[in-house]
Amino acid sequence: MTNLKLQKRLASAIMKCGKNKVWLDPNEINEISMANSRQAVRKLVRDGFVIKKPERIHSKFRARLRADRKAKGRHRGYGKRKGTKNARMPPKELWIRRQRCLRRLLAKYREMKKIDRHLYRELYLKAKGNYFKNKANLMEYVEERLKEQKRERALIEQYKARRERQQQQKKDREDRIKKEQEEQIKLAQQAEALIQQQQAEQAEKERRAEQQRKVAEKKAAEKKAAEMKRKAEKERASQGKKSKGKQAKKKKGRDQDKGGKGKGKKKQRRQ
Repeated sequence: MTNLKLQKRLASAIMKCGKNKVWLDPNEINEISMANSRQAVRKLVRDGFVIKKPERIHSKFRARLRADRKAKGRHRGYGKRKGTKNARMPPKELWIRRQRCLRRLLAKYREMKKIDRHLYRELYLKAKGNYFKNKANLMEYVEERLKEQKRERALIEQYKARRERQQQQKKDREDRIKKEQEEQIKLAQQAEALIQQQQAEQAEKERRAEQQRKVAEKKAAEKKAAEMKRKAEKERASQGKKSKGKQAKKKKGRDQDKGGKGKGKKKQRRQ
């Protein structure tokens, strides 16, 4: 019998399969044995003298059926178990699964903007520290924290509103006090201005009274001086009359004397 080991090897390399998958036509053994190159084997493959055997059918139906039953909890009794509890499901594997589940949930919440990056970091570290037993526990904790944050925000807003209201009241009170002080200052200034005006009016009245008094004194002095002048003039006139009378008498006497002497001279001259 002809050895076709070379042709099988070349055919398996060309068809990219194992040697057991290569089928050689038993009726064309002589022609196949003549092919000692890859090109010749390719021609045999094209002609159908060398064929790749089909895949053997291995049904997964029963395996899938058993897997479904096992997923439901069947076939897992004491008699089917081999290995200890930790060997069958290591605690590390449970830990990895739980951590991955919790971290996926935290990442989802962060992407949804349900939690901020600060709360994400806090919960991430808590999950790492074995704070949460499962996903439901984490979800419940997140809801409580969000409610607490909401209450804190409401309290902060109330505090801010109360503080703003107090500051506004304080400002209004200060403005009112300032306004009252300004009004008091204004009233004081008005009162001071009024007092100054009254003092000025009083001073003006006094000045006018002083001027009137001085005018009256001046008029009285002028009147007195006029009266004294009149009296002096009267006295002077009376004295002048007296002196004139005396002078007239003297003159008359002199004239009489002169007249008597003149007559005597005339008489003498005549004589």
